[in-house]
Amino acid sequence: MSKGINTQAVLAMRGAGYYSERTAGARNVINDAGVMVIDALAQALQTKTLRIADYGAADGGTSREMWDMVIGQLRATGDHRQIEMLYTDLASNDFSTLFRMMQGMQGDPAIAYQSRYENVFVHGCGTGFHQQLMADASLNLGFSATAMHYVSTKPLEIPEHVHAARADPQSQTAYARQAAQDWENILLARAAELIPGGRFICLNFGIDEQGRYLGNTGGHHMFDHFHKFWLALYQDGSITSDEYQRASFAQYYRTIDEFCAPFNDAESVVSKAGLKLKSCHSKLTKCPYEQAFLDAGGVGGSMSNLDYANSLIPTMRSWSETVFRTALDGRKADEAAQIVDRFYTAYRDAVAADPTGHAMDYVHIVLDIEKAG
Repeated sequence: MSKGINTQAVLAMRGAGYYSERTAGARNVINDAGVMVIDALAQALQTKTLRIADYGAADGGTSREMWDMVIGQLRATGDHRQIEMLYTDLASNDFSTLFRMMQGMQGDPAIAYQSRYENVFVHGCGTGFHQQLMADASLNLGFSATAMHYVSTKPLEIPEHVHAARADPQSQTAYARQAAQDWENILLARAAELIPGGRFICLNFGIDEQGRYLGNTGGHHMFDHFHKFWLALYQDGSITSDEYQRASFAQYYRTIDEFCAPFNDAESVVSKAGLKLKSCHSKLTKCPYEQAFLDAGGVGGSMSNLDYANSLIPTMRSWSETVFRTALDGRKADEAAQIVDRFYTAYRDAVAADPTGHAMDYVHIVLDIEKAG
């Protein structure tokens, strides 16, 4: 077996605001978590300053409304402490868009909290969350949404599919092993960073009690369609065998049991590091693009099938495109772009031809974790 494929130098959500503008579902999930964040801060140790980290934040747009609400609530209750916001993502991330958004230079200025509130300081960290990112015992609250399903290294390229959730047993085992080690490393890093009594709230893509996960909630299987249209490009000679094989998502969807395992063992390194699990539950968030289509009457309604397809495919593309573009490394940029465009156009046309069952429902496992005081 390979020693693994490190993808952290190339993985990134699509930049220039494209990701957050077309990812309404992720934004809805994060906004719903605002109450958890406020409660956690209310229960946390009252330090002189407040440091918060948003891990795997991409361009920051999907969580910006939530943080504006949280900071507004703090100020409204008389908490005027200095707040340091640390956004983390890989070095390939579009941090320039993130900083513009927080200062109201891009996006909705009404939620540009850095310009709305005094004593709020925004920083970026271009290093992956699988390792420690800040000094020991310096973090009041860590938060992460829709990010930590990414593994630090692809243990192998998945044969005859693109995602571990639909892979052969050997590939699934390899990705499960990598994801378990990554989850332990993530937790140990957060244990080191958190102050005593600090909290880590994370909303991770995962597999719920009914076996549902992103793109697999009862209709068409999104990852099967990704594979279908990528395979078609190989079969018609548009891409090579090597390019076909390299399109493996560096992702693994953990089950609730896999998330909870380190906390259920009092002798685990995570438990000994002082972390304890306060709560864990699954959450299904329906696809807002499908809901808008249904609200318009569905097939035959006031929104055309093509309009629905043109709203759905960009949200899929915003986070998946990097996988297929990376698989085409070595080609000229315009040639690779044309191939990727054909890939998503084929998916769009399939949705437009028959929209029923095509959606991107979100399935999250929500964890509230505390560092022992």
